[in-house]
Amino acid sequence: MSRKTVNPQLEEKVNQKIKEVTGKSEEIRMIINSLGNLMTHPDSFAYGIAIGRLYNSFYYQCRRILKRNPTDEEFSEFLEMLGKKQKEILNALGLD
Repeated sequence: MSRKTVNPQLEEKVNQKIKEVTGKSEEIRMIINSLGNLMTHPDSFAYGIAIGRLYNSFYYQCRRILKRNPTDEEFSEFLEMLGKKQKEILNALGLD
């Protein structure tokens, strides 16, 4: 029998984030489609972690700086930024 060690508040926040992510599946598909050539890359999981961190940071900064969620246009610009920096990110991760 395993004992729960996760703080209840932390568990609640993680569950909220899971709901948030599942509610943004269309945006996630857009990210995947914009970086389509990586879908078959053998190290795409590592790249996915990096992109996930950037995606999270983008939303967090919009909320912190702009006091709101990003608009569709801002999200599209975020995708453009990712596309332009794709090689740089891959190189930094040693996935080129």
